[in-house]
Amino acid sequence: MPKIVISHTQKTAQYYVEDLGNGINLEMVVIPADSFMMGSSEDELERSDSESPQHLVNVKQFCMGKYPVTQAQWKAVAALPGVNRELEADPSNFKGDQRPVEKVSWYDAVEFCDRLAAHTKRQYRLPSEAEWEYACRAGTTTPFHFGETITSKLANYDANYTYVAGEKGTYRQETTPVGSFGVANAFGLYDMHGNVLEWCLDDWHDNYERAPTDGSPWFNDNDSLYQRQGNAVLRGGSWIFDPDYCRSASRNLSYRAERDGILSTLGFRVVCAFGRILQ
Repeated sequence: MPKIVISHTQKTAQYYVEDLGNGINLEMVVIPADSFMMGSSEDELERSDSESPQHLVNVKQFCMGKYPVTQAQWKAVAALPGVNRELEADPSNFKGDQRPVEKVSWYDAVEFCDRLAAHTKRQYRLPSEAEWEYACRAGTTTPFHFGETITSKLANYDANYTYVAGEKGTYRQETTPVGSFGVANAFGLYDMHGNVLEWCLDDWHDNYERAPTDGSPWFNDNDSLYQRQGNAVLRGGSWIFDPDYCRSASRNLSYRAERDGILSTLGFRVVCAFGRILQ
């Protein structure tokens, strides 16, 4: 049987809490610097050619949201002064303060980060694709951070379908409150598999040929973020996706999306450059 490993060891992750006002907090976890092999091995089941070639990436320390951005957090930041574009205060299809915000475009997510950065004087942004996969894996090399397969007891996806010899489970057909499965990876991050797809900064590339090896976002040109066009990268699978799309390495062609896409499967989480304060 495929292996699922749930660690019950008590670990203390380094983190800080950003006060967004009105009792709304944003929990940020410190992700330590290290190297990892990005992409999937040739024998990983249901892999895509876009996950090749596997390559060593050196990632600097950064901070990442413990959960995807919630609707309560979105509303708090959407109420802050605008930077480059307007934000709808309540865009999500599946309502709930502790559910992940969805139906937000890549440009909306970038605006959220810019407003948060202006408010806190810290460098908030979307993660690079390399940072996202490194944070998701948390030192693991298996298809999922909890092992070789996935179950609907641990994540929110279309469990009418199975991965490897996993078993069918509950297909919820909607998002779930962040952290509701109670299972974090070794870095202390929740909901990295399923629930909502998460925007990354990078331009879409069909494979990893000539990809950066320093963890930075991979852009085709030097245009500013709000001038970027075309497909960006989405990671992590969602409540409506088959389990193979929820793998740590998955970046199947179905995952690429126009930056102005707005769907009930699209959310994000934020990162912050460690120790950097905006002047």
